[in-house]
Amino acid sequence: MRKKHLFWIIPTIALILAVGGFFIYTSIYYHAEKVAYDSLKSTDRVEVTKKDSYYFFDSVGEDNAIIFYPGAKVETEAYAPLCMSLANEGIDVFLVDMPFHFAFFGINKADSVINNYNYKNYYISGHSLGGAIASKYAYSHSDKVRGAIMLAAYSVDKLDNKLNNILIYGSNDHVMNKDRYNSTLGNASNYFECIIEGGNHAGFAYYGNQKGDGELLITREEQINETTNAIITHI
Repeated sequence: MRKKHLFWIIPTIALILAVGGFFIYTSIYYHAEKVAYDSLKSTDRVEVTKKDSYYFFDSVGEDNAIIFYPGAKVETEAYAPLCMSLANEGIDVFLVDMPFHFAFFGINKADSVINNYNYKNYYISGHSLGGAIASKYAYSHSDKVRGAIMLAAYSVDKLDNKLNNILIYGSNDHVMNKDRYNSTLGNASNYFECIIEGGNHAGFAYYGNQKGDGELLITREEQINETTNAIITHI
């Protein structure tokens, strides 16, 4: 009887510890800086609304839309300034909330946008892990998106050569694995690459400094502006 009890007790304890560890791990994440929330306010050019699982930055444009996946363990709102910057240039942007702040758990969340709107071109985008997961969506849904926009990220899958892909990272990024990036560069097939001089890994958003990252040698505003210019020029 004791052996039977141990047979159930030990796995149960292990499961409880694993689940508890997961929730503790995911509860610690980078929070958006206060200044980021200013970009969630509507302007004369861009209307910002909060939907069930995303923020919608509705610009004056009607043809192109970007669906954006945040980086791992980063609060969604930290990317609002980048989304507002793109919307100011006439691109509608959907900033997606991810379960537990991990795009891995919401890879198909772009479907909720694509199935409810009607744009000529959809681009799937994301930062870091969010960019990698976005590329996976592009890989399995090449019929739905025009291309993938990866910020400090790369695709481990061979993307359809009909996709128009954009890869952007900072020259002082010490978080992204550069060797892995270079070895997988061919997976993007048809791509434009932009290296932002003085930029780093966290400079695409407002969530402070990221552990292990290089120094940001330009302002976040400058990195976001360069990112915006690269995107609007090549979509």
